Amino acid sequence: MPLTSNNPHDPVDIAVIGAGIIGVACALRLARQGRRVVVIDHQDPGQGASFGNAGHLATEQVFPIADLSILKRLPAMLMDPMGPLRLDWKYMPRAMPWFMRLLLNLRPAPFQRTVAGIRALNESSLGAWQRLLQAIARADLLKEDGSLLVFERPESRQAIDGLQARMRQQDVPVDLWQASEVREVAPQLSEHLQGGLFFPRTGHFLDPYRVVCELVKAARASGVQFIKQQVVDGRVQQDGVSLLTHQGSLTARQVLIACGAHSARLTNALTGKKVPLDTERGYHLMLPHEHERLPFAVTSLERKFIMTPMADGLRLAGTVEFAGLDSPPSMERAWQLHRLSKGLFKHDLNAEAATPWMGFRPSLPDSLPIIDKVCDGKVLLAFGHQHLGLTQAAVTAEIIGRMVSPVGATTVHALPAVEAYRLGRF
Repeated sequence: MPLTSNNPHDPVDIAVIGAGIIGVACALRLARQGRRVVVIDHQDPGQGASFGNAGHLATEQVFPIADLSILKRLPAMLMDPMGPLRLDWKYMPRAMPWFMRLLLNLRPAPFQRTVAGIRALNESSLGAWQRLLQAIARADLLKEDGSLLVFERPESRQAIDGLQARMRQQDVPVDLWQASEVREVAPQLSEHLQGGLFFPRTGHFLDPYRVVCELVKAARASGVQFIKQQVVDGRVQQDGVSLLTHQGSLTARQVLIACGAHSARLTNALTGKKVPLDTERGYHLMLPHEHERLPFAVTSLERKFIMTPMADGLRLAGTVEFAGLDSPPSMERAWQLHRLSKGLFKHDLNAEAATPWMGFRPSLPDSLPIIDKVCDGKVLLAFGHQHLGLTQAAVTAEIIGRMVSPVGATTVHALPAVEAYRLGRF
C-alpha cells in the first residue's frame, strides 16, 4: 500500500522512522517547513527511551561517558551487578569490538574531537529548546533553574576542583558552591555534604513524556500522520525510498532514521553501512510521594546518579548497563537507586508506590550522534545521542530542517557544523 498524506493524491515527502523525542521533534520541524510527513513506530509516541529519561537538560555534560580509567574498572563492571557502570559478562563477546573502538577514541586527538562535537550541540541546545517550546506555547514544561553536582567526602574536593577547571576550559558556565550555599538552596539535603558545582545554564523538564505528547499534538495539527507499524526492511529507489512493514509496503521521497538504539539494521539496509551502534541501558525509579525535596536536578559525585524533581514526583536515574537489546531488564538496578539515595537527605526518601523502569540509550563508541544526509539526500539520519537525546533533540531537529531546506534560511540561529556527526566517519 502506498504511503500517502491526508490527501491521497499527494505523496509523502518524508517518512520519519521513530516516534521518540528526536523523531517527533524532527517531524514537527519538517512539517512546519512545508513538508508532508509521516512518523512510523511500532510503539505509541514517546514509549521508548524518551518516556523514562532523567529529565535533565544536560548541557554541562560535554565529556564522553568513559575515560581511560575504564580499563581499571573493567573487573568491577563484570563482577558487580549493581555498579554504576556494568557490563553483562554474557554480553561481553558482542560488546568487546565496540569497547575497543571506544578505547581508540579516548586517545588525545579523537577525544578532543568528541568533546568539541558534544560541546557544539550542547551549547546550542538550551536556545533550541526555548524556541521549540515557545513555538508550541508550552515553555512551562522546562524549568531553566540550573542543576547541582554535590560531593560528600572531603577527599573528593580535588576531583571537584579538577572537574571545575576542565569545565571552564570548555567554556561551560560553572560555580563552586560551599556547603552553606547548598544548604540554603536545598535545605532538605544532608548537612554532611561538603559543597558542589552549580551549572546555571542547565534545567529540567517537569515531565519528559508530556513533552513528547505536546510535540505530537503540535505535529498532528501541522499535518503529520502517525502510523503504528514496525519497519522491517527498506531500499533506496530512483524516486525515493521503499519501506517494508508487517502490514505492507510504504514509500516516501525521503526517509529519516531516528529510531534510537534500533537504528543500525535499517541504516545498513538503506545505506550499506554497518554502524557500531550499541545501547546504554538506563534505569529510573519514580517516587510519586516526593514533591518538595529538591528545587532542581541534583547529582551525586560519589554515588553517580541523578535526582530530578518532576510533576509526578522525584525521579532517581542513572547507571549504565551494557547488556544489549534482547536481555531482560535487571529491575533491581532501578531499586538500587533508592538505596543510593540514603544518606543524601536529612530524612530518607519515601519509596512507597515507586515504579521502576528501563530504557535503551543509543550509543556510538565516539559518544557523538550521527546527523547526516546520504544516498543523494534520500536518507536522513538522526540517532546515537547516547544519554543526551533529550538535551540535543531540539537542536538536532533544527539541523535536520536545515539539511532538508538548505536554500532560504529555515532558521536565523547559528547551528553546529555537521562534519563531526557524519555517517562516513565509521
